[in-house]
Amino acid sequence: MKAYRDPIRLIPVLFLGVIALGTLLLSLPIATADGTPTPILTALFTSTSAVAVTGLIVVDTATYWSPFGQGVILLLFQIGGFGIMTAATLFGLMAGRGFGLRDRMATQVERSRLDVGDARSVLKLVLVITLVVEAIVAVILTARLYVAYDHTFGEALWHGVFHSVSAFNNAGFSSYSDSVMGYQTDAVVLVPIMIAVIITALGFPVMQDLREHRLTWGRWSLHSKITVAGTGILLAIGFASVLAMEWNNPDTLGPMGLGSKLLNSAFHSVMPRTAGFNSLDVGSFEDETLMTNYLLMFIGGGSAGTAGGIKITTFAVLVAIVLSEIARRRDAGLFGRRFGHAIERQALTVVSLAGALIFSATAFLSMTTPLPFEDLLFEAISAFSTVGLSTGVTGELPPSGQLVIIALMFIGRVGTITVATALALGAAPQKFRYPEENPIVG
Repeated sequence: MKAYRDPIRLIPVLFLGVIALGTLLLSLPIATADGTPTPILTALFTSTSAVAVTGLIVVDTATYWSPFGQGVILLLFQIGGFGIMTAATLFGLMAGRGFGLRDRMATQVERSRLDVGDARSVLKLVLVITLVVEAIVAVILTARLYVAYDHTFGEALWHGVFHSVSAFNNAGFSSYSDSVMGYQTDAVVLVPIMIAVIITALGFPVMQDLREHRLTWGRWSLHSKITVAGTGILLAIGFASVLAMEWNNPDTLGPMGLGSKLLNSAFHSVMPRTAGFNSLDVGSFEDETLMTNYLLMFIGGGSAGTAGGIKITTFAVLVAIVLSEIARRRDAGLFGRRFGHAIERQALTVVSLAGALIFSATAFLSMTTPLPFEDLLFEAISAFSTVGLSTGVTGELPPSGQLVIIALMFIGRVGTITVATALALGAAPQKFRYPEENPIVG
């Protein structure tokens, strides 16, 4: 019963419960297109990917699952996305309350400061933004699919709603076998999906700042400034790298006109950050493009949203530490604010743990499958960062490899929240200090 008294332990228990329920429902004969029971590992993998809003699949969502099965998947990533956002935001409130000014941290790895009166206000913000954005995107997609493509109104509505909910929750699941590659020249389909992904990948602390202070940059919190600036920089890097490296690739951008090249480069600059939709064949990317994707996926998006990765603020803290050390400045910081030593240690801890986990998982996958190392590394980073992009090897992994990916998806989504909050809340006061002595570094 202790887990139910400790919210940090309660959230993983709840997520495991939803994953278990999803696995049970997806195992039913009614969940498959041919009416046969789903193997338990396939159901578990799909349920975990949906609840963790990742998007990696071992069977084709469009053809393997029945309408009931697809509906279960949609419900799972809606619950997973909403639960993750509220959990991260509420944990942020907990970590910022009940402490004196000296102990209150300006930023956290998985949350930012939210100056709201109570949890009810946070939940209301999450719910309103979720419903409004999903509804607007669903209407646009439904109208476009019905008017411009060979869809009945019912089909257009289903695909529109499915992709809207999936995009807003950064789930990356698609009701089409080729994700959205069939719409790579249609900005009316791709742009709304991009916007939905970017909005929620900023995180709700940023949305709270935008609601209260609009575009008044000087009144934004440090967290919001770092997240917005970092998002812009990473989107620009992703756009430029895809456009330059894939410009002449005959399997991706090569045959396209200038407008389509720009559109698909922009689309893919958004997706590695967290979402997992693809309008281009990721398996045909140049090695240089895959390397850029490693970095973008590992960093991820904003805190207290549906984005995965180590988060923009974590990476920004590390960059600031490096720059301050090179410049021999006493303190590390950004935008006229310095970071506390506690937040610097948290950032280093999260990155170290994430790197060690991805390294270990990739090494295990390399030992158990003959698949190319670069594909396995891509798969591991995508799973841990809950991105959902794949070079096409997910279904080829052996059962042990699929279990590793399942663990990565769960830890990457739930573990980062709980570990970061534990760092913020669980520090016990140390009543003594050892004598100082420094080893040689570098």
